[in-house]
Amino acid sequence: MLKPANPSGFFKSVSQVVSNQLNVGKQIAVLPKSSTVFAPQGSNSLTALSRSLPSGNVTISVGPAVSSQVRWAHTDIQVPNWDNYRRDSTKRTDVKNLDTEDTRKNFTYLMAGALTVGSAYAAKSVVTQFVSSMSASADVLAMAKIEIKLSDIPEGKSVTFKWRGKPLFIRHRTADEIKQEQAVAVASLRDPQHDNDRVKNPEWLVVLGVCTHLGCVPIANAGDFGGYYCPCHGSHYDASGRIRKGPAPLNLEVPHYEFPNEGLLVVG
Repeated sequence: MLKPANPSGFFKSVSQVVSNQLNVGKQIAVLPKSSTVFAPQGSNSLTALSRSLPSGNVTISVGPAVSSQVRWAHTDIQVPNWDNYRRDSTKRTDVKNLDTEDTRKNFTYLMAGALTVGSAYAAKSVVTQFVSSMSASADVLAMAKIEIKLSDIPEGKSVTFKWRGKPLFIRHRTADEIKQEQAVAVASLRDPQHDNDRVKNPEWLVVLGVCTHLGCVPIANAGDFGGYYCPCHGSHYDASGRIRKGPAPLNLEVPHYEFPNEGLLVVG
């Protein structure tokens, strides 16, 4: 115990060290609980106060109303060896890090580039699979097209087929109908469109049987113009599917179609 001449200018601190008992072979000095030291007023660091204590593995607590503090003295800590994870260029003590900086950076850039390319390819595959999952299935695509044998439709007749849930009108036009529709003045039409722009083969008219007014189904070979007539609201279409009279604002829609072979029509 150290007792100064004037204890009023000092405050009391208590310290205690307890062994963790992990390393039995080493003896640790333990400071009795009753041991006390006095630190001069103005000492604001634990280092200054520890100099007044006996040498050894001890800890201290400072303060006018601080209870004694106990800390384990760890004497068995093993520092791990990281040599297996270090690069060979950094193990040499006679070589500066600046001398191997380019080599180490090249390796880092190579790994970063490889991971970036791999991540981009994986992301592309995920997006492709996600988008493909939303596309139409094989059975739906099979219904998207329809093949029609034109030899089954006599001249001057209009036959109705079902395509994508809608009526499809295929009309085998006569020479007089072709001549009559091509002679119509385009300027006089509500939805101006020449007959040649609506057919790929003048002999065949392919239109959707849906009235452009309110979606009704017109009647073929009827009306004031010999084409199609919608009895719901009185829309009259000619043999080219063009609106000529009534409330319908547009001509009958012409779907995408082609003639892959002679006598065969594919719609879709």
